[in-house]
Amino acid sequence: MAASSWAQVPKPLQRLFDRFPLLTYDATALPERSRPATDDTLPTLYTFTTSEEASLGHPSFNPSCLKWQTLLRLSKVPVRILPSTNHASPTGTLPFLLPPRSVSQTPIPASKLTDYIRTHGSPLHPAPVTPRLDAYQALIDLPIRNAWLYIVYLHSGGRADGWYIEPASKDRLIRYALRNGLREAAASEILKGTGMLSLELEDLDLEVLEKRGQEALEALAELLRESETGWFFDAEEPGVFDASVFAYTYLLSRHVSDRDISGTVKTAAGGTLDKHRIRMLEMAWPGWDEEKL
Repeated sequence: MAASSWAQVPKPLQRLFDRFPLLTYDATALPERSRPATDDTLPTLYTFTTSEEASLGHPSFNPSCLKWQTLLRLSKVPVRILPSTNHASPTGTLPFLLPPRSVSQTPIPASKLTDYIRTHGSPLHPAPVTPRLDAYQALIDLPIRNAWLYIVYLHSGGRADGWYIEPASKDRLIRYALRNGLREAAASEILKGTGMLSLELEDLDLEVLEKRGQEALEALAELLRESETGWFFDAEEPGVFDASVFAYTYLLSRHVSDRDISGTVKTAAGGTLDKHRIRMLEMAWPGWDEEKL
């Protein structure tokens, strides 16, 4: 039986291809202006920040970004900071790191940054493998984070507009859509964090969330007061857990100083957390004036 003609090239097209055969050329390199804004010698850490603050090396206003920015500085890994967004991230979240162009262009997500630091910087103090660590980490990831999310994204006096929305677009409709998207995402995260997925946004109570965040900070302060070294879990040097706590204590003190939860940072366990915050700042940003950070 003759082969079906459905896959055969029509004769007019075949004559055209015979006259002008298709050629496959090697890929053309992108023009220099469209290459990623990376450095030939330094890795680039993409975070939530502004262009001005990135150029000055200031701390990010996002807790996750600030945690890793702090760890890189503590480990003496020099990086270039550039502002970015979740949409530009290969994993959909920030931060991520691009190695120098001379080495690789494979992005490194936050989940792999500990390995990168171990390879390229001073060793990080390993966190103790204990259920106690998990319990205290949960205080950061749930009540403290929930309070931060509400204050920044859902509270009428929050900072989300200035940090995330206004720099993204001048168009009112786009800003409106971004604002609603951020609010919905923050509310969803809080509801997941509280285990109350059946509730609605209007059911969330800032006073309750802030109170739980304060209680979590007080528990962390009591834990730190037990340490003889001034670092969590009696570590000789600050580690990942210290950076996780600092990311919130610094931002709460710096950006929501009018809230009760900021006062808790300064007073809990006789100011233990605030002393820790200052020590971390002095180690990661030595010689810097805190008023300028």
